[in-house]
Amino acid sequence: MTLARVDTDVTGLAGAVIVGTDGSCVTNPGPTGWAYVCDDGSSACGGLLEGTNNIGELLAVVNALRDFADRPLVIQADSSYTIGCSTTWAAGWARNGWKNSKKEVVANLDIVQAIYALMQTRREDGAPVFFQKVKAHLVDLSVWPLNVAADELAGRASARAARGDVAEVRTTARV
Repeated sequence: MTLARVDTDVTGLAGAVIVGTDGSCVTNPGPTGWAYVCDDGSSACGGLLEGTNNIGELLAVVNALRDFADRPLVIQADSSYTIGCSTTWAAGWARNGWKNSKKEVVANLDIVQAIYALMQTRREDGAPVFFQKVKAHLVDLSVWPLNVAADELAGRASARAARGDVAEVRTTARV
């Protein structure tokens, strides 16, 4: 099963990664940033010239799933929307031709489909994922330090996007 029931089902596995994710928007919609920060000190971020906060949140998850495709993963996210899209809702939408309960095309369809495909691959490869809901917009690093760091990094990425810089930036783990 791809989705783990509890975080310890993942963190107890060799090579497990804990990653905080977040998205940011200068104005919503507007220049958008996404970021993730890992428990090993590695991180990634990027931006779009135009997007929404939800798009930033979803892109952070897509990038974490891609970058750690073969590793057990705990994703800490402050967005209930992103967690729902990544877990329970996508399977139902796929069965319904990617239409929501109002029979409308699912918002942010291309990103949601990318997450769904990555989750399916993880299921086939036996690389479990646990999504952990965390409190948003904290500044206290002692509570959810990865999400606090991802929030700050996503904010910087959205500010760069507002200046026209949408380059992705990746750092490697600290030794």
